[in-house]
Amino acid sequence: MKDYGVDKLRNVVLLAHSGTGKTSLSEAMLFDTGSISRLGRVEDGTTTSDYDPEEQRRGMSVNTAVLPCEWRDHRINVLDTPGYMDFVGEVAGATRVADSAIVVVCAASGVEVGTELMWSLADEQELPRLVFINKMDRDNASFARTLEQLRDKFDARFVPLQLPIGSHESFRGVIDLIAMKAYVGDKGEEAEIPEDLRDQAEVMREELIENSAEGDDELLMKYLDGESLTEEDVRRGVAAGVRAGRIVPVLCGSATGNIAVLPALQAVIDYFPSPAERVAKATNPVTEAEEEIPADRSGPLVALVYKTLADPFVGKLTYFRVYSGSLESDSRAYNPVSRETERIGQLYLLRGKEQMPVDSVHTGDLGAVAKLTETKTGDSLCDKGAPLVLPGIVFPSPVFSACIEPKTKADLDKMGSALKRLTEEDPTLRVGRNADTGEMIMSGMGESHIDIAAKRLHEKFGVEIVSRIPTVAYKETITKVASAQGRHKKQTGGRGQFGDVFLRLEPLERGSGFEFGNEVFGGSVPRQYIPAVEKGLNECIGDGVLAGFPTVDFRAVLYDGSYHSVDSSEIAFKLAARLGFRAAAAEAGPVLLEPVMSVKITVPEQFMGDILGDLNTRRARVQGMDQARGNCVVTAQAPLAEMQRYATDLRAMTQGRGLYEMEFSHYEQVPSHVAEKVIEDTRKKKEEEK
Repeated sequence: MKDYGVDKLRNVVLLAHSGTGKTSLSEAMLFDTGSISRLGRVEDGTTTSDYDPEEQRRGMSVNTAVLPCEWRDHRINVLDTPGYMDFVGEVAGATRVADSAIVVVCAASGVEVGTELMWSLADEQELPRLVFINKMDRDNASFARTLEQLRDKFDARFVPLQLPIGSHESFRGVIDLIAMKAYVGDKGEEAEIPEDLRDQAEVMREELIENSAEGDDELLMKYLDGESLTEEDVRRGVAAGVRAGRIVPVLCGSATGNIAVLPALQAVIDYFPSPAERVAKATNPVTEAEEEIPADRSGPLVALVYKTLADPFVGKLTYFRVYSGSLESDSRAYNPVSRETERIGQLYLLRGKEQMPVDSVHTGDLGAVAKLTETKTGDSLCDKGAPLVLPGIVFPSPVFSACIEPKTKADLDKMGSALKRLTEEDPTLRVGRNADTGEMIMSGMGESHIDIAAKRLHEKFGVEIVSRIPTVAYKETITKVASAQGRHKKQTGGRGQFGDVFLRLEPLERGSGFEFGNEVFGGSVPRQYIPAVEKGLNECIGDGVLAGFPTVDFRAVLYDGSYHSVDSSEIAFKLAARLGFRAAAAEAGPVLLEPVMSVKITVPEQFMGDILGDLNTRRARVQGMDQARGNCVVTAQAPLAEMQRYATDLRAMTQGRGLYEMEFSHYEQVPSHVAEKVIEDTRKKKEEEK
């Protein structure tokens, strides 16, 4: 591809709810600019963007694809992102390196939950944006209704630049309200404005001129003096308003019909900022001072890694954006986060899965490099003599967990390294072992996220896993003081075994763990055997008397005992301690404890009743309700056992608009009727395993 200066580059991310046609729009952009020779279809799995087998099977994007195209002496790097909420981590990376956004909205479905989420991500990065109302040729499509929804949902000034000609099956083109010309068909041929739309077009053009003039003093004076604004004046005013975030242009068309796609490309060039106009900031790790990074090709290298792809053949493929300087093939770059120097091999420009080798990637551009060893998503690359760290990428915390196990022994041998590479690729995917249950837990953004991760493990690395609901890490404790004797006596033909202890168990405050006390006097238990008693207790408290869960929050006191000068030994006193613990714990009012989670739920106000009613069925305690950005925020505490599949249930209750965060709070006693069932189920499970 041709080398472009930084002012001729545009990095634009496509954002939308799943199914609105982002991928079809990006495909039409590539086709119309001559980047591809055939227009692919999502339904056929032939688009440039959806090249992953899982994307083709499901008919939706699960990865961010980079799709550069050249139009009128500019290069537009289109970032096509997933619309499904389980893959919001991909969107977070793409919005971090984009300079602007096209928000795609379906003319029939209108503003959906994914639109709201994507809008908030664009807000976080302060991205200038425009809205493309797609699928104008669908049944029930309405430009006016969708525009009204946008104005109701978002705090922004939406300014139509186009008026559709027809809708549903009769949709055939658009009226450009700036040039006051009609363009029809997939070739965008110029035509006369239909007479029945001329008056409406004149009214909308007047509103457009007024909005464009507001952000420019010169244009405003010209407008107030009654002078006519030229097309160039209006475009300049719109561009200034978009860059300042004051207005959001609205375009429309049909991506699958390839109608009015070229005007969207032209709008990207005319109204969106180049990388030179977006000021980046970085921190010097030595001085900890923040510095502004000018988009200067001759400046020191500063780049940010926004995506990592684990390829079983190529190895790790690292996607990056250069903010300053140039990254050269066969060179070296310093990672100030890992404090390691990376060898840079062949650099590539990407178009979907196509890798185009290049000698260098310059300021403002997006590129990729294979086989970096110490660099992960969110890291910076720079010159070692001028270290700078760009702000990383904020990924959402996982909300859904599953216990995973290898299907076969061969899978077990390969699972560790495969999981490591998979989590490098997807930072919203976490894998770790639960210290209490010993289970391997995979956490992600939803059930589909975990399901696709399992399929990727199989397809990319040949590892098959099975998943299930994780075991809740119940624990046991005691509620009163109790004492008991533990006596181990065994006589064989030779030397026997003898150990005798008296133990007192005392309950402690929640979270205290286990304590051991020694009140023996007079040598009833010799000093050398006392550590054996403590060791025996530590070994047996992991198997409680109720259901075999670990026993916590108590103190065990050794206060008496006896020994035999010949038959006593450390092992005998360890076994005696075990017997004493089980006897005393059974008399000390043993109860079951369960983990309780702190939950923060954010939902639109109309779903509050359903949410509160559902929390009551989950044994939750609501602690507070508040308002934030037009939503209600509920804080509560609920048992983990009742919240394991809450991510799926919350989406169902709120049409996908609910979000929640959950973290461990404390352990507390399980109600007796619930405890009985847990104990019974656990005993049955252990019997089956035996």
